Amino acid sequence: MRAIQVSRYGGPEVLEHVEVPAPVPAAGELLVEVGAAGVNYADTHRTDGSYTTITQLPFIPGSEVIGRTADGRRVLAPTFEGGGYAELAVVPAADAVDVPGPVGDAEALALLVQGLTAWHLLRNSARLSRGESVVVNAAAGGVGTLAIQLARLFGAGRVIAVASTDEKRKLALSLGADVAIGSDPDGYAGRVVAANNNQPVDVILESTGGSTFNAALGALAGFGRLVTYGNAAREGRRPLLDPALLADHNLTVAGFWLRPALQLPGMYREPLAELFNLVATGKLEPVVAEYPLAEARQAHTDLLARRTTGKLVLRP
Repeated sequence: MRAIQVSRYGGPEVLEHVEVPAPVPAAGELLVEVGAAGVNYADTHRTDGSYTTITQLPFIPGSEVIGRTADGRRVLAPTFEGGGYAELAVVPAADAVDVPGPVGDAEALALLVQGLTAWHLLRNSARLSRGESVVVNAAAGGVGTLAIQLARLFGAGRVIAVASTDEKRKLALSLGADVAIGSDPDGYAGRVVAANNNQPVDVILESTGGSTFNAALGALAGFGRLVTYGNAAREGRRPLLDPALLADHNLTVAGFWLRPALQLPGMYREPLAELFNLVATGKLEPVVAEYPLAEARQAHTDLLARRTTGKLVLRP
């Protein structure tokens, strides 16, 4: 079968389109003919060797797929240990979720990592209440494009999108943001407060890290919540947090990572079913960009260069 393989750590240039033996499912696994594979920032970290755990070489990247099983089921499943960038992949049978007919392959992939992340950020980490203001950093990305829409559906009073270019800000506005502002850390807090009618905000969803994280704290209202779920800026030193600053303003900083959340009862299939229904009924519209499998290098290059919007998928 054809697959993308990494034989040495590095940037997109180490992604090789090669012929490899087909995987053999073990007990408790399903063999899936891949219809599409999702591309995530975590894949770039695995590829360059900077992921939280080192993946042994050689390996096939890809942490999520949608495809057909031998009995014809169309299933969506995580492949967190890798293997998704291929024509065939093995997935945990217990994690395979049947996808409703009205939901397309690329749309379904947008809901697994990015959709569930956005859902949990708003529902469980920020615990958004009706009428509260929400700031979505990286608003044109896979999580951001869905978080804007979900915040609106969940009753946010004002949704403020933060993005780096005019084009990305226009996209955020088209998805339901009330206002869109630039992402430069300098002056960030002032722009956010101004965008909220000169009032500090209730919730900030933050995946950039570095100086943006520190700047975001200055835009929060009393009892405001900042949820951090990434460090896309990759600044050399992670921000330090003074507990006294939180106490002085009654602030909360929460961290979120999807993988452990999915191990908790009711945190995987149930919200995913809700997201499927929102897409099937036209209330939620994932933004997707597709690449042929052989162009995985280009997909990673574009992702790292911040040229992409929405969810990136590879088509074998």
